[in-house]
Amino acid sequence: MREATIDLAAIARNVETLTAAAHGARTMVIVKANAYGHGAVPVARAVVDVGADWLGVADLDEAHELRDAGIDAPVLAWLHDPEADFAAAVDRGVDIGVSYLEQLERVAACGSRAHVQLKVDTGLSRNGAARDDWAEFFETAAAHERAGRIVVRGVWSHLSNTNEDEDNAQAADFAEALAAASVAGLDPELVHLAATAGTLRVPAARFGLVRLGISTYGLSPFGDATSAGLGLTPAMELSASIASVKRVAAGSGVSYGYDYRTPAETTLALVPLGYADGIPRHASSRGPVSINGVTYRIAGRVAMDQIVVDVGDSEVSVGDRAVLFGDPAAGVPSADDWAEASDTINYEIVTRIGPRVKRRYLP
Repeated sequence: MREATIDLAAIARNVETLTAAAHGARTMVIVKANAYGHGAVPVARAVVDVGADWLGVADLDEAHELRDAGIDAPVLAWLHDPEADFAAAVDRGVDIGVSYLEQLERVAACGSRAHVQLKVDTGLSRNGAARDDWAEFFETAAAHERAGRIVVRGVWSHLSNTNEDEDNAQAADFAEALAAASVAGLDPELVHLAATAGTLRVPAARFGLVRLGISTYGLSPFGDATSAGLGLTPAMELSASIASVKRVAAGSGVSYGYDYRTPAETTLALVPLGYADGIPRHASSRGPVSINGVTYRIAGRVAMDQIVVDVGDSEVSVGDRAVLFGDPAAGVPSADDWAEASDTINYEIVTRIGPRVKRRYLP
């Protein structure tokens, strides 16, 4: 059985730790992409119960999922299809992130008095109004607000997390954007720039609200700090029951292409997790797997549905649990270990875990 065990108590503790680090700023917990693979609805309930002020999602479908589950906490959605039905979302109390003038006009014309949060680009070059458009963007929003078409609840942006100088420069640019918004007559309730990294390391970026993303799930956004060093606990453990065990001769080829051949007579354990479940193929022959307290490496290529582990002469049986990653304090590999083995980041390791993997929740 493939299983991702999600520790909701660990998530709650992480949010409490990060709220303290926010030094009085309100918190928005990001539950986009199925809460980074952890399950949007259970995670949303857990973080609201410990005082998260807002929930953040990428798109309106994710917002509707929360509302369909009966979650009535404030929600911001910011990445929109050009044909998005803003009116339906506004009617359900979803704040609309608006990034450019034409989008603003569409939201203002949707027939409902939308609460919007205006995004400005301070250097990431993704969503958000460009500096040359700030004056018109804010003036138009203010005119719509005076006419009763919208309420400008927030102004926000996103850091690049490049380095301290770049992040502080973005914070200064964001302050200029806020000044331009004020000149246009806007007085937003919410002002936010910092995500996890900014919350922890860029005091100038905290403003009145911070967005808590990967840290909520107990993973560090930094290459130079572990989860434990930040006081966080990884919340997901990915495991599966061993499906097959066989003894093979020295020189046996393993998996496609025979990239791995057994150096001696040995035992191979088959683990039913593959790239269809989100296991990175780049981790072939590198990804760590813990079985009965011992950590091994994948033998050969990651296949669509399975991986093979060479356990040598260890006693391993069908039904034993193979743990790919979890809390390293428990003696198992971490999502960071898998990120290193896959030449990627821990965000991708947890977020890509697919729907064939059953989620089991610990309260």
